[in-house]
Amino acid sequence: MCRVQYPNLRTLAAGDHIRFVCGHDDALTRVKRVTRYRTFEDLLDSEDPERVNPASPRDQQLANIRRIYGPGKGALGVLAIEIELVGEPTT
Repeated sequence: MCRVQYPNLRTLAAGDHIRFVCGHDDALTRVKRVTRYRTFEDLLDSEDPERVNPASPRDQQLANIRRIYGPGKGALGVLAIEIELVGEPTT
């Protein structure tokens, strides 16, 4: 997954946990790898776009990311975060 490097994510490192919650669904993940990039373009040039989003080509992924984060957010830096599920998700 990719994220803007907001201040609360600056210290994110391998071994940390991230809990995703959507309504009543809940999934705990462990961070396997964090790679920092200057821009979303740098991320997509270095990471395999198939691993970021296998359903979209690189140019479409970049357009989607820009729509989600809006102008200027990439200036904070960009993170590529590889995660793995810890246990079974709850519903």
